[in-house]
Amino acid sequence: MKSWRAGRLSRLGSSIFAEVAERKRRAAANGLDVIDLSIGSPDLPPSAAVRESLSRAALREDAYGYPGSKGTPAFLGEAAEWLAFRFGVRLDPERELVSLMGSQDGLGHLALALCDPGDVALLPDPGYPVYAAGLALAGVEPHLMPLRAANGYLPDFDAIPDEVWQRTKFMLLNYPSNPLSAVADLAFFERAVAAAKRHSVLIVHDLAYSEMAFDGYRPPSILQVAGAVDTAVEFHSLSKSFNLAGARIGFLAGNREAVAAMRELKANIDYGVFLPVQEAGIAALREDRLGTGPKVGPLYERRRDVLVEALGEQGWDIGRPKATMFLWAKLPEMAWELAEPWNSRRIAREMLERAGVAVIPGDAFGAEGEGYVRIALVESEARLREAAARIGAFIRGE
Repeated sequence: MKSWRAGRLSRLGSSIFAEVAERKRRAAANGLDVIDLSIGSPDLPPSAAVRESLSRAALREDAYGYPGSKGTPAFLGEAAEWLAFRFGVRLDPERELVSLMGSQDGLGHLALALCDPGDVALLPDPGYPVYAAGLALAGVEPHLMPLRAANGYLPDFDAIPDEVWQRTKFMLLNYPSNPLSAVADLAFFERAVAAAKRHSVLIVHDLAYSEMAFDGYRPPSILQVAGAVDTAVEFHSLSKSFNLAGARIGFLAGNREAVAAMRELKANIDYGVFLPVQEAGIAALREDRLGTGPKVGPLYERRRDVLVEALGEQGWDIGRPKATMFLWAKLPEMAWELAEPWNSRRIAREMLERAGVAVIPGDAFGAEGEGYVRIALVESEARLREAAARIGAFIRGE
């Protein structure tokens, strides 16, 4: 009998997000008050000015036609202005930017635009699941770069065999990183650009968390490196920085050939971002550039401090990351045992079912993630303290 399910779906990677969603649903149906620290979805709305811009545009009679796959000149122009303001990077919006339905749209389609089946791409391990999923859809082979605490969660370019470099089309980097909350400085990106140029490889940098940084740290853009535009593109997302996750808007910037490839692919598969959403994006970027809008960094810095301190009081010591909306937490020492050894997936499942706190197991992001869980800072400070108290009781077996 024929199957109406493509075999490639089995290669898309972890289904942990759907699994956790189903467990949350069952727990809530059973009357459990679930504190959801699993998905990195902002719990606050965009600013009033951004919402008003969206509303005004949505009421226009001319706002409902096909918007065009590459993005409006107004949105691309504002994105270019923001890149110049934020990073000192000046790009041509007509040739070096393309709008996206969120950066995940671009990451999922990237390999289809850049590669042929059998090509290789270098991916971080741990890494966000869509990185590997995009390769699976395109028939591209991943070569994993292990990211470990001993090396500051940075890849070792010298450890990549020459024959792998020769087959590689692009290398994907992500700093500040999801799930690791690791950061990198401009010197690292200079080394990355040098390695990419030696091997004629494109660098793809996912900079979704550029505005979620703490303790005075300011994440750089790889495009700040001299000559990087010759060998790099960078994804930017308005989802986390401006609380526009559901609106689905972001952009790809950098190397003209790669941007043109993405534009060509998208011209064949979609008609672009809804015009009122692009207007909201313009308002958000302009507010940030003019200093009239709210900043998300201080909010998540306070939440980080609250949860790290509260978990420390419960006996689970976690370092303070310098960026993102996540804690990457080494599994705690449990005061009680199960019939089988603890691992990240079992900890996450039991924590939800027994304590009502949802987190994501580290192995969902790759084999190097085993032994960790990812905790999202997407609840109020009071709820984060409550989550820490519940987790403490769970660790103690109470």
